[in-house]
Amino acid sequence: MIPESITKKLTEYGQEHVLKYFDELSENQKADLLSQIESTDMSILSAVGAPDALNAKGKISPLKCMELSEIESGKETYTKTGLDAIKAGKVGAVLLAGGMGTRLGSDNPKGMYNVGLTRELYIFECLINNLMDVVKAADAYIHLFVMTSEKNHEATTAFLKEKNYFGYPEEYIHFFKQEMAPATDYNGKIYLEEKGRMATSPNGNGGWFISLMRAGLLDKAKSFGIEWFNIFAVDNVLQRICDPVFVGATIEKKCVVGAKVVKKSAPDEKVGVMCLEDGRPSIVEYYELTDELMNAKDEKGDPAYNFGVILNYLFDVAELERIVKEELPLHIVKKKIPYIDEKGELVKPEEPNGYKFENLVLDMIHQMASCLPFEVVREKEFAPIKNKTGVDSVESARALLQKNGVVL
Repeated sequence: MIPESITKKLTEYGQEHVLKYFDELSENQKADLLSQIESTDMSILSAVGAPDALNAKGKISPLKCMELSEIESGKETYTKTGLDAIKAGKVGAVLLAGGMGTRLGSDNPKGMYNVGLTRELYIFECLINNLMDVVKAADAYIHLFVMTSEKNHEATTAFLKEKNYFGYPEEYIHFFKQEMAPATDYNGKIYLEEKGRMATSPNGNGGWFISLMRAGLLDKAKSFGIEWFNIFAVDNVLQRICDPVFVGATIEKKCVVGAKVVKKSAPDEKVGVMCLEDGRPSIVEYYELTDELMNAKDEKGDPAYNFGVILNYLFDVAELERIVKEELPLHIVKKKIPYIDEKGELVKPEEPNGYKFENLVLDMIHQMASCLPFEVVREKEFAPIKNKTGVDSVESARALLQKNGVVL
């Protein structure tokens, strides 16, 4: 029996086809599909009519960065302010760990990848070790919120429990799953990835806060006294987490968000850059940088858009609560989406065949009044693992870890 509310929802959004194979499903499969339909936000599908308008940029202008020399001159003050906030329990860490290690040749969550050579050293372990540096300096544990995904939640939680959280106290670690968004063809029809399952994908790196909130963890964080969230991606094994200098500088400068950045290695390096968009802080992606922007100079004759983000941000929780009441902009991305065809057979396309829907961190930043781009030394804090070999790879990250004294 299909509930009337499900039939009404599918009719409203023109998605009746997702029940095509319903009669062939087991009772458990039927229940799972109905539950998935009920929990899926289909209102976003109306955006399919004008995807380019959603992704349009405003007027771009430079945003001044706090560079290394300025950070060094105020380091003592910033460190004290940051440590005071951490000791008072005002800073929480949020690890975005929903990805899989597919591009590294692994079927496991990316954080489970072993970067060691003569010993086991996992990506998760590197990050917890980095966080422990601050715990020792502050003599206070920091609550760590770990965002997993539908695909890797069980494996991630089981692995970290098995490894005893690499020495981090279990009561300070909190898991939540990233919300999923439907994946559609170019006409806005949701694909089926199985006869009893709609095709979905994570709702983008900007979906972390709404996912955390809907999991009930915002209330928990506030009960701990957390006023700031430092969010960071799983794949950068060298990044400093809840870095007291960064925290203190953001607080001292009275900014509601801080963004760690590195000086670009080349004008066309594939990193998003900090900027102002229509007078508000924002990020322009590398593929959106025109030749004019790439070659623009500041008053010192340096490139005006010279600092790339590394997905390590410090957000004021009160400001996050404010912007979540507004509607975050939606991005529509063309992707290759496996689907069940008319014959009920799985097709794995070689070219993009539809849309995925995402919220992005850059839009969260753009909705805030102030942002501090905070320069860090690339060789000490930026070792992303995107590929198995070559640029931003396991190889390059291992070399940087060794350069920083980490035994592999």
